[in-house]
Amino acid sequence: MKLNVAPNTIELVGRTPLLKIKSVSEFTGCDIFAKCEHMNPGGSIKDRAAKQMVLDAIESGLLKPGMSVIEGTAGNTGIGLSLVCAALGYGMTIVMPKGQSLEKERMAGVFGAKVILVDPVPFKDENHFYHTARRMAENEPQKYWWANQFENLSNFKAHYTTTGPEIWEQMNGQVDALVSVAGSGGTIGGVSTFLKEKNKNTKVRLIDPEGSGLVSYLKTGEFKSNGSSMTEGIGIMRLVANFEKAQVDDAVTLPDQHLVHLANHVRFHDGILLGSSAALNMAGALKTALEMGAGHRIVTFICDVGDRSFSKLYNPDFLAEKGLDPSPKDLKNIAKDLLNEPQK
Repeated sequence: MKLNVAPNTIELVGRTPLLKIKSVSEFTGCDIFAKCEHMNPGGSIKDRAAKQMVLDAIESGLLKPGMSVIEGTAGNTGIGLSLVCAALGYGMTIVMPKGQSLEKERMAGVFGAKVILVDPVPFKDENHFYHTARRMAENEPQKYWWANQFENLSNFKAHYTTTGPEIWEQMNGQVDALVSVAGSGGTIGGVSTFLKEKNKNTKVRLIDPEGSGLVSYLKTGEFKSNGSSMTEGIGIMRLVANFEKAQVDDAVTLPDQHLVHLANHVRFHDGILLGSSAALNMAGALKTALEMGAGHRIVTFICDVGDRSFSKLYNPDFLAEKGLDPSPKDLKNIAKDLLNEPQK
């Protein structure tokens, strides 16, 4: 048997398998698949955007030898960028809001990146992690190239040229629905555009956590939100270039309790450890399958390695503090709760 040999780490990004979620598929009568993005070398789907953004910046001359990449990020994009920079010989600075999972904070600097932790403040505050990274890049343009994952369309390009085509090929062109959360919007933007070009009847559903305004924007044109979520790095309160590319048919807000129950179900019944974003995707996929009816083929994403959510999603004390029930729940009752969830 001949095995592939990669010349460097970044060549391992992408070409991830699809995994059929057996218990949820059997329960719904639909085939529910998850793209295993946790198998990327940096442990998340953000490796794809990180690779594309850096390679495009090098090709365009914006990122020169001796410079560092800088980015404001809640975790996974910074980890992906630091891995790519280490592999290609560039420095990396991550500006991260305090309060992210301890696992992400520790991983952020493991490839040698400089990590700057800032207070979590509203986006309009100039001390927000996004503005802090932008300002540092503007003040020292010879030192830093700002990745700007929200507005940099290399993010969209990564998923339009790799993730979308991979799904289409793996599913033999039979995709009834794509279900996804949105952080920077690159994943749902790139994949939805590619799949819609292949089959305009493919349904694209956005799953939003509480505290995000995307559902409100898609339905009313205004960004409004209620509540908050334990999820990290997903949900947006402004229109950004990558999400603007997304072709979304339907959107729904789901509270954290659903993702907690789905995460517990699949780890005990399928041997799959989901992070919080992936668990929200799985809850959305289950809800979509129940509403579409049996016989459909649905794709979603395992966004990152599940142990990055261990101190929150799988910590009973943390969940109790948030008023969330950490106990396992029967899939039949989870489904009932999802179907009874009021549309927001």
